[in-house]
Amino acid sequence: MSQRVRAVIAVGSDAPVELAEIVIPDPGPGEVVVAIAACGVCHTDLAYSEGGITDEFPFLLGHEAAGTVESIGDGVDSVAVGDFVVLNWRAVCGNCRACKRGRLQYCFDTFNAAQAMTLTDGTKLTPALGIGAFSEKTLVHAGQCTKVDPSADPAVVALIGCGVMAGFGAAVNTGAVSRGDSVAVIGCGGVGNAAIAGARLAGATKIIAVDRDARKLTWATELGATHTINASETDVVAAVQNITSGFGADVVVDAVGRPETWKQAFYARDLAGTVVLVGVPTADMQLAMPLLDFFSRGGALKSSWYGDCLPERDFPMLVELYRQGRLPLEKFVSERIGIEQVEEAFGTMRKGNVLRSVVVL
Repeated sequence: MSQRVRAVIAVGSDAPVELAEIVIPDPGPGEVVVAIAACGVCHTDLAYSEGGITDEFPFLLGHEAAGTVESIGDGVDSVAVGDFVVLNWRAVCGNCRACKRGRLQYCFDTFNAAQAMTLTDGTKLTPALGIGAFSEKTLVHAGQCTKVDPSADPAVVALIGCGVMAGFGAAVNTGAVSRGDSVAVIGCGGVGNAAIAGARLAGATKIIAVDRDARKLTWATELGATHTINASETDVVAAVQNITSGFGADVVVDAVGRPETWKQAFYARDLAGTVVLVGVPTADMQLAMPLLDFFSRGGALKSSWYGDCLPERDFPMLVELYRQGRLPLEKFVSERIGIEQVEEAFGTMRKGNVLRSVVVL
């Protein structure tokens, strides 16, 4: 039997988000209902609410979540009722051209639940990133559930479901940071600071945090940065070169995603160095640069999709590193809030006052 729960929805780009009653259907084949324990307030949810990703309102917001499997549909054998899971938005299909080549991290046909969640009047909801977890419960595909250690704090490990994985993976998976490398990270919000934490674990010796906000640079230092650059006070490229004996960093991660920050990343890397773009640009942004500069500097220019992760491989590993005290994920949780405080949390996010607000249910 379907059930009604409280959830946060966005009805239009010019309206605040609302707490509403929605309908969760019983899970069909391959589907799972998850009781949400915690969900991070990610910038992607704000972008959905403002119509910046698609115009398929109304949206069921929230995607960076952890919870417990409440019920499963026919054919589900990867999780069982009672399992503690972190939700992911890369449930690989195994059959697309990327998967068949063994590049599952690039899967082009990831799974979502087939059934729709709705408002009580039957209006279909579009779940953010196929999840929709600012809700007491949500319906997802079984492949979107990654089992992790149930002793972990849900409000902490929920962040692995998006921002932490995106940043950590940008450095470790996409950027392939290794021992002795120098790394610069431009933009020290949740994703950028996760890249810093990842670079530290990978053995980078110089980790340079770049931001315009002194508070974020302080957070970056706590998470592993060895040097900081306030971009509002100094030339970023020159400062990175100065720290790296005039050469530039081996890997530069752009966690902002703007033309000007990408240019900084490009010119702040060493010859044959790597640039990783993990910040998400908007559709109207364009980049104009001399083509000769691309040729003459060599190296690699990469985009990082979800940190090029494989959830079944990476999520449990990150949880274990957290439990061992080697990955201080608790530092990313700036505040714990109720489900009725999401609109307020968006305002706090716009001001840059938090790494993450986390909804606890």
